[in-house]
Amino acid sequence: MEAALKAVVLVSGGLDSATVMAIARQQGFAIHAISFDYGQRHRFELEAAAKVCKSIGVQEHVVCKIDTNIFRGSALTNDIPVPHNRNETEMSVGIPVTYVPARNTVFLSIALGLAESVGVNDLFIGVNAVDYSGYPDCRPEFITAFEKMANLATRASVEGQHLTVHTPLISMTKAEIIRRGLSLGVDYGLTHSCYDPDGRGISCGECDSCQLRLKGFREANAVDPIPYR
Repeated sequence: MEAALKAVVLVSGGLDSATVMAIARQQGFAIHAISFDYGQRHRFELEAAAKVCKSIGVQEHVVCKIDTNIFRGSALTNDIPVPHNRNETEMSVGIPVTYVPARNTVFLSIALGLAESVGVNDLFIGVNAVDYSGYPDCRPEFITAFEKMANLATRASVEGQHLTVHTPLISMTKAEIIRRGLSLGVDYGLTHSCYDPDGRGISCGECDSCQLRLKGFREANAVDPIPYR
């Protein structure tokens, strides 16, 4: 029998989105997962996204390809060095070069199109405003503004179907996210977080994303199951 509840979940292949997908499943949602191929240098995350979707069980997994010329000036999409071995103070100041221009705005807008197309009123995204690297599109005020816009922009909302953007991780530390995911049976060995992996997809252990991930596992008293070079 098809689940009465359906949700679109943005899935990057990383630790946070895997946890969000498990939370949505626990809440009884049938999941329409969506990932984005936007020319990111850490393309191994797309393979990870497919593995995570298979392990959790989704109704469908859509991979949306975006022209690589759209996102410029970011270390994740252009030939710009990814910062390594930054300390917490350095990570907390300013917007890092790994910021991708308007990425979450674009991704959520496309996910909104999928949601309305398949009759879904719930979007899930794994943004986090605690252990994050200065990205403006991970803040609660951004999510609130996007949800308001979405409910002005779609036929479904005009006809009375309110859309909700769920951000269950937004106030959690990375350690809390990991503990929650482990309690839900998330296999973090399938996930990929590194911004600067080698040709085999092995994580560097030194970029901001790797450092925040490793710190989270330490504070959660858990072992990170992925390899590092």
